[in-house]
Amino acid sequence: MDTADQAEGTENSYIIRPNYHHKLKAGVVKECIQQVLKAELASKQYDPEEVPSLTRSVSDSIKDKVKEVGFDRYKLVVQVVIGEQRGEGVKMAARCFWDADTDSYAQDIYMNDSLFCVAAVFGCFHY
Repeated sequence: MDTADQAEGTENSYIIRPNYHHKLKAGVVKECIQQVLKAELASKQYDPEEVPSLTRSVSDSIKDKVKEVGFDRYKLVVQVVIGEQRGEGVKMAARCFWDADTDSYAQDIYMNDSLFCVAAVFGCFHY
């Protein structure tokens, strides 16, 4: 044990898997995403000048909301895409290389008459 650890009274933990209660649950994360998207985008109209700051604000809000749930030792990556609603189709894809036992993701879509938003949260367990 390191002397700094002895001084603080903590020991290293070599946990390589989260216990069931701390595992990232996609359903819970999706609810967090839905709540933030509804709260932040319900009254918004598409404005190309405002989109960069809006995407940053929405992604930070989603990250903060998911962190409040308490998924310990997870690195969170939040991706938000906002576009103008024109009735056209959009296809998006993501590919990740991760541990299927510990890592997970959740995503949700929000649309109103003016804009669409696709938000995804990727959670990777930090060994």
